[in-house]
Amino acid sequence: MNTMKSIYGSKASQPPIWRPALGLAIIMLILCGGFYATAVTSFAGMLFPQQATGSLVTQNGKQIGSALVSQPFSAAYYFHGRPSSADNDPMATGGSNLAPSNPELRDRVAQTSAALTQEFQVSSSQLPVDLLASSGSGVDPHISPAAALLQMKTVAIARGITSSQLEQLVLQHIEAPQWGIFGQPRVNVLLLNLALDTQYPRQ
Repeated sequence: MNTMKSIYGSKASQPPIWRPALGLAIIMLILCGGFYATAVTSFAGMLFPQQATGSLVTQNGKQIGSALVSQPFSAAYYFHGRPSSADNDPMATGGSNLAPSNPELRDRVAQTSAALTQEFQVSSSQLPVDLLASSGSGVDPHISPAAALLQMKTVAIARGITSSQLEQLVLQHIEAPQWGIFGQPRVNVLLLNLALDTQYPRQ
């Protein structure tokens, strides 16, 4: 019996089995939660300084928003974005989760459609779907080129410029699909409206 204890040791002399696990957890926390996060953030900040800080948009030295988050434009002299199920709040992103058969969604779309057809003097079949439906995130800052061109006449009248002048600006702000293959052509509403204020100030 004494020989066995001298070879294998007693239970009292063995280290707790949780100690290696705790040590590994601390090491991984420092490496992954500290060193890795700091390195990746610093590296991203050097390569993509604007994107790493949230693609913030600054005007006259003041931050007025982000190119990644929609804003509620309602005046006739601005282009309008998509409906937002999150009230354009980046801290409450998400879709409405209402099925196409849901009466609440049908009523909202019908009301939006009626208002837009009256505002732009077009039939409901001419309305791009992105002006009627919110995005999955609820804060999509883009609209389709068709949605921008539909609003062009109204914005041009409100600005006191011609539609051909405004069309050139809209076409300049059409973004191609990501890397040429992902997504669809789109227009960033905030960036377009900022360019509109710069090139054709309100009278």
